Amino acid sequence: MTATPSSVEMLARLVAFPTVSRDSNLELIDFVEDYLSDFGARCRRTWNKDRTKANLFAAIGPDAPGGVVLSGHTDVVPVDGQDWHTDPFVVTEKDGLLYGRGTSDMKGYAAVFLSRLSELDIDRMTRPLYLALSYDEEIGCLGIDRMVDDALGHFHKPDYAIIGEPTSMRIVRAHKSINVFRTTVTGQAAHSSQPHRGAGAIFAAARIIEQLRLIGEERRAAAVDSGFEPPWTTVQAGLINGGTAVNILPSECRFLWEYRGLPTEDPDEIVQRLEAFVRDKVLPDLREFAPDAQIETETIARVPPLIPDPQARAETWVGSLSGVRSGGSGEVSFATEAGSFQRAGISTVVCGPGSIDQAHQPNEFIDPAELTRCSQMIDGVFNYLQEM
Repeated sequence: MTATPSSVEMLARLVAFPTVSRDSNLELIDFVEDYLSDFGARCRRTWNKDRTKANLFAAIGPDAPGGVVLSGHTDVVPVDGQDWHTDPFVVTEKDGLLYGRGTSDMKGYAAVFLSRLSELDIDRMTRPLYLALSYDEEIGCLGIDRMVDDALGHFHKPDYAIIGEPTSMRIVRAHKSINVFRTTVTGQAAHSSQPHRGAGAIFAAARIIEQLRLIGEERRAAAVDSGFEPPWTTVQAGLINGGTAVNILPSECRFLWEYRGLPTEDPDEIVQRLEAFVRDKVLPDLREFAPDAQIETETIARVPPLIPDPQARAETWVGSLSGVRSGGSGEVSFATEAGSFQRAGISTVVCGPGSIDQAHQPNEFIDPAELTRCSQMIDGVFNYLQEM
């Protein structure tokens, strides 16, 4: 076996793979799978539809019930248009901090658990270790469900999952869902002086967007202290396109919209309300002079929430490990892949090195002290796996 790299050396290797979500992650996956072969890992890949990206799920140790999965995503957000002072795909130390795209979000976590594997006494393990690396988390957690379903079809279900998003090594026990949609309004073009000969798609889209705004305001008005920041389900429209000229009724308008739901709320209620509004109010008016007009809503992403475990199993166990900080609310408004593990019946928390404030930012960095804390947590995980 070759010398095991330190966590900083492993971080430099992982950051050097420019795994922006629009591009392939296969070089990184190849590297990690080859690295894991030294530890006798039993690896499975699951792919996107054109096989340009893959998830990697690896099992180390006994083929036995229980164990722990350490999970992170391989993709990073683009650096286009950002004012970087260093090469974003080269880890650069400056003033005691490590700069590079993905250092906090979230290759730092993977770098730690990969670099610590040499400390794992595989012969003493009584429970398996599972390592999970996913694709396309940043654009809607598109790969994770495929990996989880495949893993549970081929390995025993783990006791716990730790999702290593940057939380400054504090435990997150709950987060909101993300629900992203694209609505397309198809009207009928006509001269703007003759609106009775067509159907303007932009006006119809505006009515739908206004309804979304009202739903969001309702949620805000009904908010109670939920521990989240902000403490209500948020609704917004983020991108809109439509029309060709000011004197032509637009035949088409498309817009993207989302809501981030509290884990206690019905995740389908908002989309069902909007569908009823479109069906009963907007579409009949749109079809007054254009019987073939259509309004269609396409689901882009549905990321489940992380719901607090009433028994606090993972929360209690992970909180007992060295390196894990106390404090914080335990609830965050950003979403992760944790809900997919929880939905599969695995007690799950989010806890990882680095600050979420660095995520997606130019000059992203991580403090090496965070990697040290994470190493202490991982060592605690290994001790658990080796207990009789």
